[in-house]
Amino acid sequence: MAANQLLNACSIPCNLCGGTEVSILSDRSRSGKPLRTVICQACGLVWSDPRPHDARRFYEEEYRLSYKDTYSPRPKHVLRAGKVALSRFEKIESLLSSRKAILDVGTGGGEFAYLLQSLGHGVNGIEPNRGYADYSIREYGLTVQLGFAQDATFGLESFDVVTIWHVLEHTEDPGSILALLRSWLKPDGTLVVEVPNVEATCQAPYSTFHEAHLYNFNVVSLRRLARKHGLYEAKHLISRDGGNITMFLSRMEPLVQDRYDASIPGNCEWISRIVHQHSNVRRHLTPVPYLRAWQRLCRSFEERRETADAKSGKALLDTLYSPQLRSHSVGRG
Repeated sequence: MAANQLLNACSIPCNLCGGTEVSILSDRSRSGKPLRTVICQACGLVWSDPRPHDARRFYEEEYRLSYKDTYSPRPKHVLRAGKVALSRFEKIESLLSSRKAILDVGTGGGEFAYLLQSLGHGVNGIEPNRGYADYSIREYGLTVQLGFAQDATFGLESFDVVTIWHVLEHTEDPGSILALLRSWLKPDGTLVVEVPNVEATCQAPYSTFHEAHLYNFNVVSLRRLARKHGLYEAKHLISRDGGNITMFLSRMEPLVQDRYDASIPGNCEWISRIVHQHSNVRRHLTPVPYLRAWQRLCRSFEERRETADAKSGKALLDTLYSPQLRSHSVGRG
C-alpha cells in the first residue's frame, strides 16, 4: 500500500458528500497494474480516481472474460453460483413467506433468479453482459432485460423486493442507482444490497483494490449513502470472514432519526488505519490463508464430482435446489 498522502483535490467528487479532499489508500490493483484508490477525508467513502476503464464497455464486453474467461457460464460456474444463490436465499427468506414480485439487478448467469422463480415468485432480472443474459433466458426461461439498471424500463413501485448482490461497487454513480432502485420499490418493500467490506482483512493485502470495483464501502458509508437517497437501514449482516456487508433497506422512515449529515467524522481515519495495518505478516499469523487454500482444494474435487454427469445448467440446479423447492415453494396464485 502506498503511504497515506493528503491531496488538495481529486478528479471525481465524492459520491456521498461531494468532497474533493482525499488521501491515497493504494496505487496498485490486485493485478499489479497502476490503480489510484482514494478515500474522502470528510466521510470515508473510497473510490478509484481516475476511472480505470469505460464502465459500460467493460461490463458489456470484458468483465466476464476477465473473471471467468468465458461469455457463458461453464458447469463449475453454475454450481458455484447455485450454492451462492442458496446462501443468499437464506439471508432473505424471511421476506418471501408469500409470493413476491422480485427484481434481481445484475442477474449474471441467472442462478439466483431461477431459484426464486422455481420457488413460485415473480422474478425480473437485469444483466449487461449479452452472453450471460442470453444464457439465463435460454436455459432457465427467465425474464431478463439486457443492459444496465439505468437503461431498464420498470414502472414506479413495481417490486416487493429488489436485490443487488455485488453490483453497486461496480457502478459509476452508486447514489443514483440507489435512488433508481428506490423508485421501483413498493412503499413497504425491501431493497437488499450486498457489497464487499472495505474493512475486510480476510483477503491478501494486495487484493483489496482492483479495477472492477469503482467504489468501496463500509457499513457506515453505505448506510449514509442510502439515507441520502431516501432509504433507511432495517438491519445489516457481516459475513463470517468479514468480507461482505449485506444491508436491508426500506423506504419507510423510522419514527426517530438523527439530522442527516453527509460527513462522517473519523471514518476516513478508521478505514485508513485498517487498510495500512493490513499486511501479509499479520494475515499469515491467522488461520485465514491456510483455511482458504484448503477450502479451494476441497471445492475443486467436489466440483469435479458434482458436475461430472451434468447434462445442462438447469439439470444441475434442479438437483441442487430440490431440497429447498420441496420445503419452501409458495403458491402461484
